[in-house]
Amino acid sequence: MFENLQKTSGMKLTLIVACILWIKTVIVSFVGFDFTIQSFLDIVLIVFSPIGSLLLVFGFSFYFTKRVNRFVLFVLLLAGTGILYGDLLYFRFYIDFVTAPILFQFDNVGGLSASTVELMSPWDVLLFIDLFVIGWFLIKTKSTKFTVKSKSKKKYVATGTLLIAITVCLGLVKSNHLFSESYDREQMVKSLGPLNYHLYDIALGVTAPLQRIFVTESDAVASTKYLQSKDSKRTDLFGIAKGKNIVLISMESTQDFVINQKVNGKEVTPFLNDLVKNSFYFSQIYDQTAQGKTSDAEFMVDTGLYPLASGSVFVRRPENTFYSLPHILKENKDYYAATFHGNVRTFWNRDIMYDSLGYDKYFSKRDYQVTDDNSINYGLKDIPFFQQSVEYLEEIPEPYYAKFLTLTNHFPFLLEEEDTFIDEADTEEEVVNRYVTTVRYLDESIKKFFQTLKDKGMYEDTVFVLHGDHYGISEKYEDGLNELIGEEENMANYMKHQQVPLIIHVPGQEGETITTQGGEIDIRPTLLHLLGIKSENSFSFGHNLFTRDMDHPVIFRDGSFVAKDYLYKDNICYDKNDGIMVNMQKCEPYMETVRHELELSDNIIFGDLLRFVVE
Repeated sequence: MFENLQKTSGMKLTLIVACILWIKTVIVSFVGFDFTIQSFLDIVLIVFSPIGSLLLVFGFSFYFTKRVNRFVLFVLLLAGTGILYGDLLYFRFYIDFVTAPILFQFDNVGGLSASTVELMSPWDVLLFIDLFVIGWFLIKTKSTKFTVKSKSKKKYVATGTLLIAITVCLGLVKSNHLFSESYDREQMVKSLGPLNYHLYDIALGVTAPLQRIFVTESDAVASTKYLQSKDSKRTDLFGIAKGKNIVLISMESTQDFVINQKVNGKEVTPFLNDLVKNSFYFSQIYDQTAQGKTSDAEFMVDTGLYPLASGSVFVRRPENTFYSLPHILKENKDYYAATFHGNVRTFWNRDIMYDSLGYDKYFSKRDYQVTDDNSINYGLKDIPFFQQSVEYLEEIPEPYYAKFLTLTNHFPFLLEEEDTFIDEADTEEEVVNRYVTTVRYLDESIKKFFQTLKDKGMYEDTVFVLHGDHYGISEKYEDGLNELIGEEENMANYMKHQQVPLIIHVPGQEGETITTQGGEIDIRPTLLHLLGIKSENSFSFGHNLFTRDMDHPVIFRDGSFVAKDYLYKDNICYDKNDGIMVNMQKCEPYMETVRHELELSDNIIFGDLLRFVVE
């Protein structure tokens, strides 16, 4: 076999190596990415779309010489395999695809850590076997000159270019909104192929900064006009928390299913279960974060804008002008704004972003006593974090807005024996089993924090906002979650699992469970309503959850949404209650709203439009 290959031309050798990577790409697309197949055209696109770009890229092994450069050919195969494997690992947890901006935030998504190892599979080695075979062959045939004729080069480039053009045309046939909905990355990768998608994504990243240069004040006024048109009805609850201190707790990776959930007869969140009885508990709030995860949740709560589809605003646009919750509180009630986090200051670029958001003080890892004994995984454990934070909270001026970011309940959910307050669950997924213990630890840390504030007389004059920041159990471990809570697998249940708890506790106020569906973007106007602060002209896409129109869709960054009766996910319309597919016409009335709001939010962020309208 190898003797025959030695006699082949350089063009054929390049085609063989490109074909190997093409086969791996197709296999990973069907097996690893688990694309939603809606029609035969989807299959054609997945198989066909990578070919053109792979041909053109591998052509760099001979474009500038008369024969194939072995080293370049092997490096291209190695790089292509590495990108494919990186996509696969990222997809396994985030059910998403790597973007150029996220590569510059590598440490923020875990870097090479225990989280990455958790996502690896023994089968992954099959992706790399060909590298050893091709490498050995190229070394063995080092004396062979794999030449490429000039005419062949031209035909090769023309063929590759034509195949890419056909790919784009087929993609547009599949979805005429393919490029205007580039935030729908599954649709992009399925239609264009992984390599074409990455090239397009890089082009978007390069051109995005230009948006700020060319916008004008008239663009800003036109764009923000839509944000002033939302209903601003008041209820009897308006102003019941007026003038109170605000303590906001962002509960890492906490999903709503843990509320009132038992494992082996024991409550997973006993303190939160009691708290919701005497609080406003919003039971249908969805995680709307994208690649920025916790930073996206912070961004939505503070600004009322949607996160970016690619990367994080905290990293990509930290010096923009924002009209944030701290800014509003300062203007209306002269609040002091502080944020507390047991990680390094630069994580998610918070040291810069918090200045833009109007925070007066940022207590980070350098302000805490952090040792090997009181930290795990991403940083300071939650119990010592709250304990050490109280002394700082006592010192800041009142009234204050104090935001606390917890850490311990973070994938891969590691916990030491002395911090375990509940036994692990018993499902087929170890990640799900461990998740129960770290959520229980988080619950205990909040209980102790509340008790400390009561003991110090800091409880009665404070309104508490507790919310989950994003999911903890990704789709990769969905089977284990369904086993834990005894539910069947369908789209309605999957979307329900994307709900995060939102608890607003006003001491002395009677509790109420509110089933209005909404998202994290709705937290800010809801809090402002309780504080008695008008939210008109606040440049926010959020809605007050006490008056929110149930039929206004809860919008997700990938273009999916949940409406009153229907949900839209992976380009399929479902009945919200039973997860059964329904006619796409049921979802179409909401789709224009989704596109418009996401586009408008992106324009505000990339164009830094609020600099023209915020005084």
